[in-house]
Amino acid sequence: MQGDEIAELIGRVALGDRRAFVALYNQTGPKLFSICLRILKDRPEAEEALQEVYISIWQRARSFSVASGSSSAWLAAIARNRSIDALRARKPVADELDTVYDLADAGPDPEMQTVTKDEGRRIDTCMEELEADRAVAVKRAYVEGLSYQELADQFGIPLNTMRTWLRRSLLKLRECMER
Repeated sequence: MQGDEIAELIGRVALGDRRAFVALYNQTGPKLFSICLRILKDRPEAEEALQEVYISIWQRARSFSVASGSSSAWLAAIARNRSIDALRARKPVADELDTVYDLADAGPDPEMQTVTKDEGRRIDTCMEELEADRAVAVKRAYVEGLSYQELADQFGIPLNTMRTWLRRSLLKLRECMER
């Protein structure tokens, strides 16, 4: 989606158009989520921050001006600022061990760790079945959060080709994981 289209959606959101808000979320949600996740490094916290981002977008859409900058930069700034606010709001880590001695270990138990490692190995094995460039594209898209356009630019291929690569790769991965 082009910046002009996103700017148009933001303008419609400013008028209270719920369908435009849904379309904006569908188009920009993955990218803004990746920003939140990169900063917070905690998936549930990033999901909560993303929800606050879209509340803020709904409330502040009227303040967006095409003349003041790109729509993507405006949205990214909101996501970045909300994530940093969430990061600052975290409770400080206890300085003394005596204050946290009776806390239970919140980490996974040994059985869950083994299951997770086995699942990770299966994913790695399935990733090896993909062509090398496809595997790199999948990792960059779904682990690092790069957009299809960013990947297409990095690989020097058309956007629709990148979409096809990722779709076919995910189908192969699903098929492999179901074996």
